[in-house]
Amino acid sequence: MPHSIRKLLLDITLSCEEIVDFTREKSFEEFLADRLLQLALEREFEIIGEAIARLERLDPDRIETKIPEFRKIIGFRNIIAHGYDVIDDASLWDFAKNKVPELLQKAKDF
Repeated sequence: MPHSIRKLLLDITLSCEEIVDFTREKSFEEFLADRLLQLALEREFEIIGEAIARLERLDPDRIETKIPEFRKIIGFRNIIAHGYDVIDDASLWDFAKNKVPELLQKAKDF
């Protein structure tokens, strides 16, 4: 089934919103102690990365200008999906708290 740009942007937006909601009022220490939260963030990052990879195939020029860090996001997704044993909790948390709000806005503006 072909993926529409609108659907992929919706997936990115919803996953970003979930991450923002999941991490609101949480500390890094709480994150480290909450395995369910860790797994939830990993899953949302997998969705974001896969949606961005598909979006790149559909509209490569636009993604380059609208989400210039898209390759890093796809790479991050690949580490989570394939390098589960080397996931850095601090990087996961940093991305969730500091990069996702910006990505959410970029997805809305796409």
